[in-house]
Amino acid sequence: MSILLPVGAKQAEVRFVICGVGHIGRRHAALVQRQPGATLTALIDARTELHTELAAEFVGVPFFTSLEEYLAQGPAADVLTVATPNYLHAPQAIAGLRRGLHVLVEKPLALRTADAEQILAAAAQASRLVVGVMQNRYSPPAVWLKQVIEENRLGGIFMVQINCFWNRDARYYRPDSWHGTRAKDGGTLFTQFSHFIDLLYWVFGDVTNLQAHFHNFNHQHLTEFEDSGLVTFDLVRGGTGTLHYSTAVWDRNLESSLTVIGEHGSLRIGGQYMDKVEHCHIRDYECPPLLPTNPANHYGFYQGSAANHVQVIEEVIEAVRSGDSFQTNAREGVKVVEIIEQIYSLK
Repeated sequence: MSILLPVGAKQAEVRFVICGVGHIGRRHAALVQRQPGATLTALIDARTELHTELAAEFVGVPFFTSLEEYLAQGPAADVLTVATPNYLHAPQAIAGLRRGLHVLVEKPLALRTADAEQILAAAAQASRLVVGVMQNRYSPPAVWLKQVIEENRLGGIFMVQINCFWNRDARYYRPDSWHGTRAKDGGTLFTQFSHFIDLLYWVFGDVTNLQAHFHNFNHQHLTEFEDSGLVTFDLVRGGTGTLHYSTAVWDRNLESSLTVIGEHGSLRIGGQYMDKVEHCHIRDYECPPLLPTNPANHYGFYQGSAANHVQVIEEVIEAVRSGDSFQTNAREGVKVVEIIEQIYSLK
């Protein structure tokens, strides 16, 4: 592979290689192909049976069966997108960074805080950017919520409640899948709900005094971990909160919502994916009209969070071109892993 341009050096297009071409990796690849200023250089996936299908969908893009194969003989690139199963995120991100690639990592950044810290260390040593995919931050209700809190519209925060009630059943946890295993998946909070823990930390800051209760209502023969939980916590900045989550909802997702009660008012972002403001009653304040939220990611019989990946890719392209730092983003990604690890340590 050729030597990459230094961070901040100008070039015509930012070259992406996508590692892991499942549901979300294929979305990354399609968005890169459509994105001005970006080019799709290569695709990597261990499933050789995908080669014919991918060759027809991404004409002219070479296919490699492992990251090692690509690094040994693939065309040069600038950004490695890691969209593989959770347990591969850390080792593959570190491998890419050590070869001089900037790295974009799907959630979660890693399954252990120590591994996430190693990603940051490798990025610093290589002088490369590492970016975690935190696409829920780009939804208009989330942007609005962040602004309301930063402007202190609510005054002191009394209570924060997050509800995430989704469906994941035998259609999702197939016997031949990495989903559902503790070592490869990590658990419901990592795979399904880490975006909402990121939103909690991004808007309200750190948490303390964590307590948790876990249940496995109907996944006993499907997963090695809980399908539901209740987490309580205090906000370091003041106030208290709860996180209710479940993948035991029958047939389809029910809701993802966030309610805030504060000194000067209350608000609620709701819908299936925190995609709309359902309540806003704040002293001397009127909620402005917001842009529509992007629809949820559709994966056949199930859905995920809002499809905001194009904004993430746009920011990565700009950062590679300008040399802007994503250190805050990566550090916050480590913090999300740390919070989840703390919650699971209470089992």
